[in-house]
Amino acid sequence: MSTKYTAALLLSLCASMLTMPDANAYSEADFQTAFQSLRAGAGNEERAAKAFQNLLNAEPGQPLLMAYAGSATSRLAVTTIFPWKKMSYAEEGLAMIDKSLILAEKEPAQLHGNTLQLLEIKLVAASTFLAVPEFMNRHARGQKLLDDILVHPQLSTADLGFRGEVWMRAARLAQQQKRIEDAKKLAEEVIRNQAPQAEKAKQLLQGLSA
Repeated sequence: MSTKYTAALLLSLCASMLTMPDANAYSEADFQTAFQSLRAGAGNEERAAKAFQNLLNAEPGQPLLMAYAGSATSRLAVTTIFPWKKMSYAEEGLAMIDKSLILAEKEPAQLHGNTLQLLEIKLVAASTFLAVPEFMNRHARGQKLLDDILVHPQLSTADLGFRGEVWMRAARLAQQQKRIEDAKKLAEEVIRNQAPQAEKAKQLLQGLSA
């Protein structure tokens, strides 16, 4: 898988992360350490995958950890030149994300900070599905998950950083699909709400108007 895949996935996942509720056994500090490894980008794929896998091993079945571990595992595809191993990493990661979505649906009210855990998992899933190559047939589902988040009634009460990340991911997808007016509206939503991604939204708008 290409560096384009890595960049797209990293960009999608670099949201402002939320504080963890007491219901979870893992610590937010440990979560943030693992997330920073994921956020660090090229050259840190193995470290990120190991960090999230360690968290998941300590709390098996925790859907949010499983989703991030799956996303990090799928990114290991860029660390090898062997096609069969690329596919193995990608398929393993996607399978973990699929399972995390099923588990999260069983506890739809669980929170991660001010955000529904289910919504965050859906964003991780959507970002990953939209970033993998088209031949893996995940793009349609990724878009559906992103659409689900956008219309969910509890998106409005989610952490502002999370909302900004959702709007930006949807704006980039609209841009890719040549839905320019939709992309502009989503970017303007980021700016209007003064989300942490506001500067990125302004840059996107400039590019759309060029």
